[in-house]
Amino acid sequence: MKIVECVPNISEGRRPEVWEAAANAAASARGVTLLNVDPGAETNRTVITFVGDPEAVLEGAFRLIEATIALVDMSAHKGAHSRIGAVDVVPFVPVSDVTMEECAELARRLGERVGRELKIPIYLYEHAASAEYRRNLADVRAGEYEGLAAKLTDPRWQPDFGPATFNAKSGATVIGARKFLVAYNVNLNTTDKRLANRVAFDIREKGRPKRDANDKVLLDASGAEIWEPGLLKGVKAVGWTIPEYGCAQVSINLTDLDETPLHVVFDTCDERARARGLRATGSELVGLVPLSVLTDAGRHYLGRMGRTAGVPEAQLVHIAIRTLGLGEVKPFDPAERVIEYRLAAPSRLVKMSLRDFTDELSSDSPAPGGGSVSALAGAMAAGLAAMVASLSHTKKGLEANIPAFERIGERGQKLKDELLLAVDADTAAFDQLLDAMRMPKATPEEKSARKVAMIAATVAAIEVPLGVLERCPEVIELCREIGAIGLEASLSDAGVGVQMARAAAAGAYQNVCINMSGLDDAARKKALLERGDAAWAKVKELHAAGEAELLGKLRGSAT
Repeated sequence: MKIVECVPNISEGRRPEVWEAAANAAASARGVTLLNVDPGAETNRTVITFVGDPEAVLEGAFRLIEATIALVDMSAHKGAHSRIGAVDVVPFVPVSDVTMEECAELARRLGERVGRELKIPIYLYEHAASAEYRRNLADVRAGEYEGLAAKLTDPRWQPDFGPATFNAKSGATVIGARKFLVAYNVNLNTTDKRLANRVAFDIREKGRPKRDANDKVLLDASGAEIWEPGLLKGVKAVGWTIPEYGCAQVSINLTDLDETPLHVVFDTCDERARARGLRATGSELVGLVPLSVLTDAGRHYLGRMGRTAGVPEAQLVHIAIRTLGLGEVKPFDPAERVIEYRLAAPSRLVKMSLRDFTDELSSDSPAPGGGSVSALAGAMAAGLAAMVASLSHTKKGLEANIPAFERIGERGQKLKDELLLAVDADTAAFDQLLDAMRMPKATPEEKSARKVAMIAATVAAIEVPLGVLERCPEVIELCREIGAIGLEASLSDAGVGVQMARAAAAGAYQNVCINMSGLDDAARKKALLERGDAAWAKVKELHAAGEAELLGKLRGSAT
């Protein structure tokens, strides 16, 4: 599924009726999911985040611009954040199965339409830029709204689309395609903007002008300022004071998380603040972030504590939120602020208590059934491998195996989470099959539609348990490995993991086989069954070896 994120920034953060109208306009486009609306009174700016397939997001972006320019008058706008127009910037960001060039083409198409229909000067930036000197948003926005009239007379700064005339009410809009950008503010224990600026200049990639002993800016032979680079790549930063928070902040845009992760930015800000007699007291994320931003931070800080990162995902996220102080100036709810959590399908069964799940299982409803139980058994087996790895991590005498404990724990947690998803997915696939069977078949058209739906539902009903089955060999291998090198007192836990993984595989294999009878495509049936047979044979081989190893050790310790 193609997913694009769009994160327009509009120049209004004080009137709820304006940002609500803009967000609702975007959400009115079919296929758009509104993720977040984050207004700021001091900046007088609202960041709106929505996702969807490319065409839906393109339409949503146009509707948002159209609604905003009807309500915002830039001639009366004041705010702490740089801006060039009522809709200041509209970036398209590839999320899933979409290339950067596809997003750049979306930017060009939107720019052409807005310029033509709404008569606004449009500049393209980043990966959609029409010239290298226009790539950087700060360069495009230089002079801001107040300098736009003069900018439009400069041949180098003619707009890419729309009229080259000053629109006093709406200003200009910058549209582009970029990597995922994280807007992030680090809080300092001061209200002095100048001190925050000094920390910002320390960390940002651009750095600061170089000065001599008399504090005079040094110039090169051509008369241009000489700059001293800052510490962090892919980081833009400036200092400001937010009275409503009672502190100064280092306001940061992270443009390349691969180059500089969020936790590195926070740690570096804190180091540079302490060097100036300050300290970082917490931080603030603006908008939504990928889950990896928080889990990477959680792993980093657990590592600094000498603890294993092979813990549940929720614990990684919790450690990140606490260490980064993300709730200091306003509440931070990961369920609302993490993209993957916002887009995740409801997990009705996984969220049940053990009592409720087994009660539902034992009722006369056909789902959940054996497929969901098999997936749950596999998740518990993977969880046992991760548990023994975690328990072994800090034990004296086992220090040489810590890298292996880390690997087993983290992989076990990932497999556990994937198998838990299959608990609900199996039931959902069964429900999909029932829905297809109930479709009308009175006319040739209805029969054809029903057949297509039946094939899709049958394949889904096979693929889910097949995915469970194909994960089970690795789960057994993890249990065997941790049983061989881990804490001896937890050997039986590793042994139970081996048995549970075999039971999960056996149940999943039976579900693959029973659902295969509904598939008429002989070639597809053969390919799916070959995958199932291969995985089941591997499970039986690994289980036999693992059972012999672990039971042998356990039996030997009992005598």
